Amino acid sequence: MSQLPEAKLDILLARHATLEAELLGQVSADNYVRITRELAELNPVIEAVKTYRAARSELSDIDALLADPATDAEMRAMAEDERPGLETRIEDLTHRLRVALLPRDAMDDRNVVLEIRAGTGGDEASLFAGDLFRMYERFAALQGWKVEVISASEGTVGGFKEIVAEVQGRGAYAKLKFESGVHRVQRVPDTEASGRIHTSAATVAVLPEAEDVDIAIRDTELRIETMRAQGAGGQHVNKTESAIRITHIPTGIVVNMQDSRSQHKNRASAMNILRSRVYDAERQRADTERSADRRGQVGSGDRSERIRTYNFPQGRVTDHRINLTLYKLPQVIAGEALGELIDALTTEHQAAQLAAEGAA
Repeated sequence: MSQLPEAKLDILLARHATLEAELLGQVSADNYVRITRELAELNPVIEAVKTYRAARSELSDIDALLADPATDAEMRAMAEDERPGLETRIEDLTHRLRVALLPRDAMDDRNVVLEIRAGTGGDEASLFAGDLFRMYERFAALQGWKVEVISASEGTVGGFKEIVAEVQGRGAYAKLKFESGVHRVQRVPDTEASGRIHTSAATVAVLPEAEDVDIAIRDTELRIETMRAQGAGGQHVNKTESAIRITHIPTGIVVNMQDSRSQHKNRASAMNILRSRVYDAERQRADTERSADRRGQVGSGDRSERIRTYNFPQGRVTDHRINLTLYKLPQVIAGEALGELIDALTTEHQAAQLAAEGAA
């Protein structure tokens, strides 16, 4: 039977006790939020640790009974009957705790900047990008998250050429981070008279919302330009230079923002997106340096990697990274069954982490 790092479990129990003791004293509002948030994360783990240790204690008692020659036959038979089930339970608890003890991505609890762009396929790709955005919007609603569109460029027949939104909610990045990549759709467009199946694609980028403390961007690294907003907008468009273009000179990353009539709001939104993109680029660079073959079973999240196919004629969705096919396309596109794919990807990622930990 595999063992857990008991010293690590002791540290977690001690940390939990310390936090509970702090709450009983005088704490500031900021510290209260920090402590309760950490306790909320620790509570399920601590409960699992206590259950695991109680089960191991019970197993020790059973082994002591079986080792004692004075144990009567009836008691011995009961102990022998209980032992296999208890061992199985301990193995299950051990696995769950190993997963709970895996290193967490520091960004898992962050909000997300979600970027969806139409790829190959013309108008059909724009329509598909719209379908993807609505899928994530509905999935977010089921999680109790809020979605706020930051900028959008609509397609000529509907959908979006590009849409950028903020997904606000605890654990948004943890749930959505494996959605980055190329999503492919196979279906018969409404405009197709002969019934031929077309293949189109859209690119999804999921970026953790970065804060000032995560990435330092100096004013000297920025080139900020103002201009008049383009497109519909009446007299306001012609009179006010509210549109903003910010270039991060070291990386060449450019963000344009003109959705608000307020230059101040456009600048704030542009900086938010720029910070997340620069941070994401830095994370990818660091990851690549750490391991050239880090792709693993769930892929690298590279935006050039085809990760999933939505086949409408067959009603199926296939995630190519884990070779999982669900014949639930309507439910996935509606956001209802998307969680099944996300959970499977998360489980595969955890399995890869456990395997790497075991190898180390």
